[in-house]
Order: sequence, then structure tokens, then C-alpha cells
Amino acid sequence: MTSYDYDLFVIGGGSGGVRSGRVAASLGKKVGIAEEFRYGGTCVIRGCVPKKLYVYASAFSTDFRDAEGFGWSVGETSFDWRKLVAAKDAEITRLEGLYQKGLANAGADIFHTRAELVGPNRIKLLSTGQIVTAERIVIAVGGRPAPHEALPGHELTITSNEVFDLPELPKSILIAGGGYIAVEFANILHGLGVETTLIYRGKEILSRFDRDMRQGLHKAMVEKGIHILCEDIIETISDAETGGRLVTTLKGETLTVDQVMLALGRVPNTQGLGLEAAGVKTDHQGAIIVDAFSRTSAPGVYALGDVTNRVQLTPVAIHEAMCFIETEYKGRPTSPDHDLIATAVFSQPEIGTVGLSEDEAAQTLSGVEIYRTEFRPMRATLSGRAEKTIMKLVVNGEDRKVVGAHILGPSAGEMAQLLGISLKAGVTKDDFDRTMAVHPTASEELVTMYAPSYRIRNGERV
Repeated sequence: MTSYDYDLFVIGGGSGGVRSGRVAASLGKKVGIAEEFRYGGTCVIRGCVPKKLYVYASAFSTDFRDAEGFGWSVGETSFDWRKLVAAKDAEITRLEGLYQKGLANAGADIFHTRAELVGPNRIKLLSTGQIVTAERIVIAVGGRPAPHEALPGHELTITSNEVFDLPELPKSILIAGGGYIAVEFANILHGLGVETTLIYRGKEILSRFDRDMRQGLHKAMVEKGIHILCEDIIETISDAETGGRLVTTLKGETLTVDQVMLALGRVPNTQGLGLEAAGVKTDHQGAIIVDAFSRTSAPGVYALGDVTNRVQLTPVAIHEAMCFIETEYKGRPTSPDHDLIATAVFSQPEIGTVGLSEDEAAQTLSGVEIYRTEFRPMRATLSGRAEKTIMKLVVNGEDRKVVGAHILGPSAGEMAQLLGISLKAGVTKDDFDRTMAVHPTASEELVTMYAPSYRIRNGERV
């Protein structure tokens, strides 16, 4: 019987890697884990957590204005960027410590180094050159912002990695992209007082979301002063004579801004990882190819999270880690379930969504009922804010099952989590109809839309 240094060695200390390593160690397995940057991964260090903290910070500028409608005299306000950065740093350092403490308490060996595969069951720790062996290896190194090195002047730009820690808050910024990251940071930076422009090649931002969510958010962003240039792309970036960046676009626009941020997708972080040496196959984007149980082409090697490019969400990586544990260490083969994943865009207003969009349902179902409502949130009646909340249920006309739920408005992300449970359980529109409303709330609209706004038959609205 072959003897190994470790039962499990994890490469990558993010959400999926830490969860798989910690739980395996708690089950009595000898576990090693290596992280080359900071434990916590993208989500904790330079993703979801700091982003949400910055969302909160940026919302206060609107909260101060809203307060006047409720009788408050707020007075003069000011914002200190460096103080926010310092507070964020303290919080993510605390969280990183908790991640490492959990691993240590479970008995895992923690390494602060880059680790690379050098052959089947063999890992090299680059800080010392040590070679360790493991019966099973989990690769959970995540992804990184796409560099777009073909773009002239790309070296003058920043990404979501750098934006959290800029030495000074820019007065103006151009953000390239129309997905989660671009839209969220456009709202964050605008809320912090930055003149913000978004440029996106598509016809509408958030192309994978329901059309009402996309269009409603686009309108809200423009109304509050964010400039959005659709169906255009950056052609060149150079240093401006007056400082900052000079940008030209394909449509002939010329902009001078303090910073340019590229949010044009993310790529798996597999470069130089030694995958070939271990026989691990990747696709054309560099993502590790896995089967239904997260097994790679190499015996004993598994991959979790963004590095597989299945669904790039932190809870998905954690779920895949737990499925790995169930399959490999508890004798219960469990395949990750990527169906009906609720998600949120922390724009302002937020989007919360789960299931099929209207267009997706129209393409896959013979009959669809759409229940839609648009209204002014109660808070806005006194604050004077013009933003609208939009709620939408997509229902299969055959069996009345709710196949999609979409919300644009305050606390949409919180509502999407609960809707995700309902849709996962197979809730029907009749279940919504017989549920008592909680009044006065925005969410009560979800259970008081009794008549369909319109129907779709064989892809055509009727």
C-alpha cells in the first residue's frame, strides 16, 4: 500500500479550499493546505466581503439626502476614503484569522506559499522547494480578472483587485464591462462621489438577467447620474497631458478620466500550476475539466470553485466542497446541484433573482404566465426619490409552477434567498396566492399579484 505525507492536500485557501480542508481534517484525515496570497480567497480578501462593505459606505450619501424627507437636518457631511480602506483592511484581517483558526483547530497543516503540481500525487511548495505527496489533491485556486493584454494601454488600467486599495479616491472613472462587477462598482464609486461612466459592448447591461431587471437598473443608474455607453468598447488608453487617462472608443468618443477599470470577465487561475505534469486537462479558457463529482482527468485530483468555471459564486464553491467530502470521505456519492441558484447583484437598487428569465422561459416552455408589478417603495414617498421597485414571477402555464422570480429594489438580495428556497421546493403560483401578506412590506407584492400581467404562447406574447 502506497504511503503518502497527506490524505488530502488542498491548493488554494479560498472558500472551497478551506471548507474541504477543514472538514476533512475534522474527520481525522491528515490535511495540508497551501495559499500563496491570503487565506479567505477572492471572496473575503478582494471580492464579496469588501465589496459589500463598500456598498454600505456608498449608500450613506443617498441615506443622508433621504433623511431630510423624514424631518432630519443632517448638516454638512464629508467622506474619508482612507478611513474606509483602513476599516475594510481591519475586517478582512479579522476574517482571514478566523479562516486560519478554523483550519488549525481542525488539525490541518497550513502553508503560506504557492504550491504547484510536479507529478501524480506530488506537490511542490515553492517557498522551500519541499515536495510533499498526497493521496488526494484538491485544486481550488479560483480565478483572476481577465488582463486583456491586446488592448493598447491595458497596463494603465486597474481591475477589481486594485480598486479596493487605491491610495486616493479618483474624481472620475471609466469602467469597462456590463456584468456584476462593473455594475456594482459603478454604483459604489458614484455613491462615493466619483464621476462614473460605464462602457459596455452589449445592447444592455447584465445581459444574462431578466430584461425588466436590466432595463430597470439601467434607467435608475442613468437617472442618478451614472453615464452608460452601450454598444461601444474602449479602443485605446494613454496618459493624458493633464494627468489621468485619455480614452478613445470604437464609436469615436474621447474621454479623459482619472482611472480606467477593466471588469471584462474573469479567467481560471491555472497558469503555471503544473497541471500537465499531473495529467490534469483544461479547456480552451484554462478551466479545469471535471466530471459530475468534481474529479479531474488525473486520478486522485479534484477541482472546486471558480477554477472549473462552472458557476462563479462563493456559495457554489462551498457546496462543491461539501459534495466532495460526502463523496470521498463519507461514502455517499453526491454531485453538486447547480440548478435554481439564487443570486444578487449589489447595485443600487439591488437585483435579486432565481430561476428562468422571461426570455428563457419563453424559449423552453410552451405556455408562460408573467406576473409583474412596479411601484414606488414606501420610503421613497417621503424622501422624494424616484427609484421604482420591480417584481416579477415567471410561471409555467402547464402546471402553475413558479420557474423564475426576479426583484429590483431595496433588500432584493435578502428576498431572493427566501425565494430560492421556495422555488427549490417546487412552489406553485397557487401557493403564493394562498400565502398571507406581511403588511406593510415590499415583499407582500409577491403574494398579491393574482392576475397575470400577460401570457406567452409558443414564444409569442398574447
